[in-house]
Amino acid sequence: MPSPCGLALLLLAILAGCADSTPDGFQGYAEGEFVSVAPAVAGRLDHLAVKRGDGVAAGAPLFTLESAREAAGLREAEAKLAAAEALLVDLKAARQLPEQAVTSAQLDQALVDERRSVTTLERDEAQFRVGGISAAQLDEVRLLRQSAAARVAQLQHELEVARLPGRVAQVEAQTAQVSAARAALERARWELDQKSVAATRGGRVHDTTHREGDWVAAGAVVVRLLPPENIKVRFFVPQAVAAGLAPGRAVLIRGVGADLPAKVDFVSTEAEFTPPVIYSNETSSKLVFMAEARPDAGAATRLQPGQPLRVLLQ
Repeated sequence: MPSPCGLALLLLAILAGCADSTPDGFQGYAEGEFVSVAPAVAGRLDHLAVKRGDGVAAGAPLFTLESAREAAGLREAEAKLAAAEALLVDLKAARQLPEQAVTSAQLDQALVDERRSVTTLERDEAQFRVGGISAAQLDEVRLLRQSAAARVAQLQHELEVARLPGRVAQVEAQTAQVSAARAALERARWELDQKSVAATRGGRVHDTTHREGDWVAAGAVVVRLLPPENIKVRFFVPQAVAAGLAPGRAVLIRGVGADLPAKVDFVSTEAEFTPPVIYSNETSSKLVFMAEARPDAGAATRLQPGQPLRVLLQ
């Protein structure tokens, strides 16, 4: 049995040990909000331009899917649009001069035939009056005269039409066809563009989920990026501290060499039990409140998701 003096010394040592184990700040860990990059269309992965750990800038190429079908579809859409536009131009313009020349020559020949039929009819009528030809022969000549006159009228109308632009209804219908062809071209170009995927934000490549030659479904994640501004520190404080903690509060992040300045941007309003990263028996029965702080993007690159840290309030 230790003496009363020994018990006193033992109690002092225990109290001193408790004082030394007081945490310097609050326990927490780094967490990343990842950007999952996936294609909008399916295809075979032809080229993966990045690997895990690479730093990429916004707009940098990430991966490319096979695109032979989409490239062919784009060429087809371009050809259909060109054909539709050419037909529209033709409808809006008068018929070409060579076509008008052909019709004009046919009209000249028809006028000659008409004059010949007039002369023939006058001669045969005189012959009929003196009994030189029968009534049937005269009727046939009269029909030929009418046919020649009708042919002249037909070619005259054709020549007039050849000198006019297309009908309004035809032009409107073809204009609609051009609009539809232009929309199809835009869709084909979009589909081809989706086969080459670039980074929408700069950051570090956290992971890649496919290898070249793999089939990638539409919407399947191929690359996970971690922009530096998406790195935050999640830490846990007791209720007494949480009551006075508000977004904008300055903190220091300790555990990565030199302390990193950060600012609180979220404080939970719901209490929870001590988080999994805190294993001490002394704190396991206490309720804590979760808070989050974000360092500057430049300093955040020193943090790794899951890294245990301590946070000091300023």
